[in-house]
Amino acid sequence: MEILQYREEHRAFRESVRRFLKEEVSPHGEDWEKAGVVPKSIWKRMGELGFLCMSVPKEYGGMDVDLLYAVILTEELARAPSPVSGLAAPLHSDIVVPYINSYASEELKQKYLPGCVSGDLITAVAMTEPDAGSDLASITTSAVEEGDYVVINGQKTFISNGLNCDLLVLAARDPSVENPYQALDLYVVEAETPGFEKGKRLIKMGWHSQDTAELYFNDCRVPKENRLGEKGSGFLMLVEKLQQERLMCCIMAVAGAEVLLEKTIQYSRENTESGQPLSKSQSKQFRIVEMATEVKLGRTFIDTLVVDHMEGKDIVVEASMGKYWTTEMAQRVADGCMEIFGSNGCLEEYGVARAWRDTRVMSIFAGTNEIMKGIAAKFMGL
Repeated sequence: MEILQYREEHRAFRESVRRFLKEEVSPHGEDWEKAGVVPKSIWKRMGELGFLCMSVPKEYGGMDVDLLYAVILTEELARAPSPVSGLAAPLHSDIVVPYINSYASEELKQKYLPGCVSGDLITAVAMTEPDAGSDLASITTSAVEEGDYVVINGQKTFISNGLNCDLLVLAARDPSVENPYQALDLYVVEAETPGFEKGKRLIKMGWHSQDTAELYFNDCRVPKENRLGEKGSGFLMLVEKLQQERLMCCIMAVAGAEVLLEKTIQYSRENTESGQPLSKSQSKQFRIVEMATEVKLGRTFIDTLVVDHMEGKDIVVEASMGKYWTTEMAQRVADGCMEIFGSNGCLEEYGVARAWRDTRVMSIFAGTNEIMKGIAAKFMGL
């Protein structure tokens, strides 16, 4: 029995996404990998097709549909024939925009959400700093109130969509507030705001087509009304929304592991060693079975979490457990598949090396796996 109850409209949506990725995205994947960025025109195209911010209410241009649509899109991005890691639609639609949809004033929603849905506005979230990663309480970027504005100074790094972004959800602190958790606020910052500067594109080990950049703020004046929620509530908002962010990481990890395992099984059947298919080697059989078992366990666990999350249950602990386990599982699968491919696995044409590179960072972003274990331990009373 399927845990996720897909309806006919879900299946039709999956076919539409799959066709779009095959015809309009994958043919350009290699070029985008080399360029280090996905063109904004493809975001506009996704907006036209209704593939962005599907959960946004209809009054702001969205479809107001359930999370299964986001799950489908994330899975199909992982299954696309050519690398599309740079097309960070799940980050935009299911991680960043929910902050605006949930916490922004009505005026800000009307101003920004339609553009987010249409693809005219690409979003990013800026938390990580050179000296502050998963520990949000250590953020030093400052937001000082001056009349009707807040003046922001500081630096952010490793920001996905950093170059492409038109709109930024920025975490900054009021230096006059002593409690580090009560000092944190989130602000919506437009890319053209004076004092906001995009730095260089960071050259990374994997996710080459995902534009990742440093961002600088030098006396950047943002209207007070661009603050999300009540003053001092930034940390609580981050904690609430990070549950879904980590769940999306789980979905990416499991889907990526499934695709790579399928590719490896096919390779083992079609290629020989010592005159017989690789799949007839007992050691390779055992390795594949071990990986398949882990992938199926991950799929069952994550599908259950998706259902619980859609029902509004508190899955902070389970999402933290899932994020650390599925991303490490995906790394084990990538290692095992690389071993089965042997020397060919190191060749770019087979795609295994790229998958191995892209998988490694998953245990680091959205909160390191050590942080995930610490969260779970705290809630377990340890």
